Amino acid sequence: MPERVFLTIGTKKGVFVAEGAKARRSFALRGPFGQGVGVYATLIDSRGAPRMYASSCNPFFGMKVLRSTDRGKTFKETKSAPAFPKKDGRALANIWSLETGRGRKELWCGVEPASLFRSDDGGDSWEMVPGISNHPHARKWQPGNGGLCLHTILRDGNRMHLGISTGGHYVSEDGGASFKPSNKGVGAGFTPDPYPEFGQCVHKIVGHKDAPGRLYMQNHGGWGEWDGPGGRRPDIGVLRSDDHGASWRSIARGLPSDFGFPIAVHPHDPDTVYVVPLEPMTRTCPGGAPAVWRSENGGSSWKRLGQGFPRKNSYFTVLRDAMDIDELKTPALYFGTTTGQLWMGREGGESWKCLFESLPPIYNVKVAVA
Repeated sequence: MPERVFLTIGTKKGVFVAEGAKARRSFALRGPFGQGVGVYATLIDSRGAPRMYASSCNPFFGMKVLRSTDRGKTFKETKSAPAFPKKDGRALANIWSLETGRGRKELWCGVEPASLFRSDDGGDSWEMVPGISNHPHARKWQPGNGGLCLHTILRDGNRMHLGISTGGHYVSEDGGASFKPSNKGVGAGFTPDPYPEFGQCVHKIVGHKDAPGRLYMQNHGGWGEWDGPGGRRPDIGVLRSDDHGASWRSIARGLPSDFGFPIAVHPHDPDTVYVVPLEPMTRTCPGGAPAVWRSENGGSSWKRLGQGFPRKNSYFTVLRDAMDIDELKTPALYFGTTTGQLWMGREGGESWKCLFESLPPIYNVKVAVA
C-alpha cells in the first residue's frame, strides 16, 4: 500500500482523522470518534502496521483510551485506562500525552493530576510509574490555567524528559525509574523566586535525534512588561538547552512575544525550530495578524512566516499539542486553533493554507506518514 499522510485531530467534540496522499493536495476527513468528549492527547504509532490512539476523558462516564488498527476508520476502547490505586487519594481528571516506548506495544501516558503511566500491551493495561507520580515534589505542584498536567514525554535512549504544568522540567537517566527536577535557567513569572527549583509552568519541550543533548522549550513567558510583585522577568519564554536539560538559556530575542504554547523542530535539521508567539494577556496572535516564527540557526534569529494567513482581525490561539510537522523530504507543518481551523504550511511553513475551517475547538494535532 502506498504511503499516506495521516493527521489525528483531537477536539472538544471527539477525535477526527484526516488522510491524504504524499503530495498533500487534499485531505479526506472522517469522524468524530468518541463523539462529544474532549480529546487532549492523540498518538499515531507508525512502527509496523500503524495504530492510532486517542484519549477520551469524560467526568460523567470516565476516562478511556481509544485505539484504531484500521488507519483511523474505526476506534474501539482499550481494555482499561490509566487509574490511580484505590488508596492513592488522587482521581484521574484528564489524559494529556501519549507516547511510544521501546517495545512494539509499549506506551507511556501523562495525566492530570500530573503523573505518569506505562503500558506494555498497547494500552490494554496500565501501571503507575512511582518515580515521578510519587515524587516528593508531586503533592506540592499546583495547577496552571489548564490544570495540573503532565503534557510532555520525550524519550532519548535511557533518558526521559517530562514537562509538567506547573511542575517544571524533570529528567530521568535510568529509563523512568527515578526523576529529578532540572530547571536551571527556566524562569517563573508568578512566584516570588524567579528561578525556583521546581514549579515552573513549562508549556512544551522538543528535541532532535541528530543533536544529542539539545532541547528546545516553550515556557510560560510574557512577563517582560510585568510590574507586579517581583518585577519584570523578560525572555524566560523560549529556551534552549545543550546539556540534556541540565541548564537552559533564552533564545527569545527577536520574537514579538515570548509567550506561546507549542514548539516544533524540523525533522531533518535540528537547527530549525518553530514557535507560535501569542499576546500573553489575550493568548491570541500579536496585533490580530497570525504567523508562525522560524529560526534556522537554533534560536539566534527568527523569521516571521505569514503568507496565506489573514493579515488583520484574526485572533488565533494554538495550544501546546496543536502543532506538528511531518517527516517528508520537504516537510509541512500543521496546526489547529481553538476556533476550529486546521492549517497546513508547505515548504517548512513558507506558505499556509486552511485545510478545514469549522471543526470544533482543536486541542491536539499529530501527523505521521504510514
